[in-house]
Amino acid sequence: MSAWVERLKGILLVIGIAAATLASVFYRGRATGRRVERQERADQINEQGAKARQEVRDVQQETASMGDDAIADELKRDWVRGAGKSRR
Repeated sequence: MSAWVERLKGILLVIGIAAATLASVFYRGRATGRRVERQERADQINEQGAKARQEVRDVQQETASMGDDAIADELKRDWVRGAGKSRR
């Protein structure tokens, strides 16, 4: 009977160690995945910001070379809504 108890303790110990190992691997992988996702998102935000800053520079350079009348005409043409089909 004592041998059975010792054998059962050994089996339960192995099962417990295996379960703890699986849990630690799972949570480590999960944390790594979150870290990678955060880094990818940060890179995406930085890239989007760089594109926006480049667009601002392009517009500033374009408008710096234009006269005031040309800028006013472009704003009237591109920024004012037209009547459209559904308006009366």
